[in-house]
Amino acid sequence: MSENTFALDFRTRRRLGYELIDVINEYFESLPDRNVQFPVEKRAFEPLRDAMPETGVLDDASRLESRSSDRLTAWLRDTSEELIDKGFHLGSANYFGLMNPTPTYAGVLAETLVAALNPQLATTARSQLASKIEAETIRWIGERFGWQQPFDGSFTSGGNEANFSAIAFALSQHFPGVAENGVASIGAQPAVYASAEAHHSLDKSVGLLGLGRKALRRIPVDRNVQLDLSALEQAIADDRAAGKRPFCVVATAGTTNSGIIDDISGIAGLCRREGLWLHLDGAYGAAVTFSDTHRHLVNGIERCDSVTVDPHKWLAMPFAAGVVLTRHPDMMQAAFGVTTPYMPKPLAGIPLDNFKVSAQWTRRMNSLKLWLTLQMHGRKAYEGYIDSQMQLAREFAERAEHSGVFALAAPQVLPILNLRLKHSGSGDELEKAHVELVNRVTEDGRRWISETHVAGESVIRIMIVSYLTERSHLEDLQRALLEAAAIIERKATPVESTSILGEKVDLESQAKTATQTPETCTPAST
Repeated sequence: MSENTFALDFRTRRRLGYELIDVINEYFESLPDRNVQFPVEKRAFEPLRDAMPETGVLDDASRLESRSSDRLTAWLRDTSEELIDKGFHLGSANYFGLMNPTPTYAGVLAETLVAALNPQLATTARSQLASKIEAETIRWIGERFGWQQPFDGSFTSGGNEANFSAIAFALSQHFPGVAENGVASIGAQPAVYASAEAHHSLDKSVGLLGLGRKALRRIPVDRNVQLDLSALEQAIADDRAAGKRPFCVVATAGTTNSGIIDDISGIAGLCRREGLWLHLDGAYGAAVTFSDTHRHLVNGIERCDSVTVDPHKWLAMPFAAGVVLTRHPDMMQAAFGVTTPYMPKPLAGIPLDNFKVSAQWTRRMNSLKLWLTLQMHGRKAYEGYIDSQMQLAREFAERAEHSGVFALAAPQVLPILNLRLKHSGSGDELEKAHVELVNRVTEDGRRWISETHVAGESVIRIMIVSYLTERSHLEDLQRALLEAAAIIERKATPVESTSILGEKVDLESQAKTATQTPETCTPAST
């Protein structure tokens, strides 16, 4: 071992690196069949209470010099396996939860390389190729939107920062000088508009920008759970009559609850008539532009002034990777531009430094994972992945509708499904039944779904998010849903109905089978 405090010798670094890659490889191999989490009776949430180590494993290993590398690699494997064994596995093919995908392996390798090289993207002069790769990746994404130059953007920590940045761009365009003089200089209350189903990062953004959360006007949704254009137009007129200053509308491509896509073209037309900035929160759904087959779902994206897209959602990147893009790149500097004597002086012929056009200062290279994945697999691999998930979602929706047990509570637009139990009442009664069903489906730790509210009503939310998820995983989930529904409806008269799987089954018989099979509660081995 080196006497330098943190330096490890060549052999030790190599042994540790190979050991970690082996652990990661074994973990990826397990994901198609891995349980999402422990069974409910084994879950524990107590905090860790160990004291900070005064000496480390390296010190202990060094005392036994001839075996130090073996002791270190054993410690690294034990620590890694404990983290896996006691973890919650978003990457499992059985995870049907929020927008957290199985990361591409190319993305994992890229993250390892970025951590080692540790490029600082605040300035181009001090990052060189890393900044060029980020700029190229942003150009690729913007071109999929149908944008022509000039446009620009920045990688962010996620959708929250991206949405915050976009509203800051809009604010700077409509109220020049606001970044310097503050929102008080506007002289009236600015107003931002989004649907009742839009993401709550918008509430945080308007609050952090000093507008106050009441500046965000939540517009009701229509029967398709899209932002109601008539209600939006009326709200803008009412606010102007009341002396407020509308400046931005946020449309959504892929709501968190339902995957609904607002009428982007319709909203774009209204924004043009009203002279408002149109931002598209496409953190999830804007990735559909990577599929030629389904790009039409976001028609109108080419007319947006700015767009958020999170590669760590549908583009299967490890956390964290958000992107904000705008067709008005000068607004990036208007919102975030600063000067400082200790940063490198700008050079002629190179783009503005990132610290002048984004909210971040120290900038991690969050672009390499997407760039490397595209270099390894190509855009058409994403098209196949997106198209496959869309097909699986359509099949699931069709079977649910013909089940006699479940109904679709919202249109299935992207691979997110909202189901409701058909025979469990409404309001609080329905919510109670849905929560019980979700708990029963997830109690053995095998899979994960959730309950949420859409347009004020309780729904069961299921999302196909992993590229590892196949028809067999969904068939297993469908059986679990039906068995849980049977238990909930046990007091009702047993009926023979068509299951989600399209088979004739007796619901009560299915429930008994489910409750008498202890194997379904066995966690996957690691």
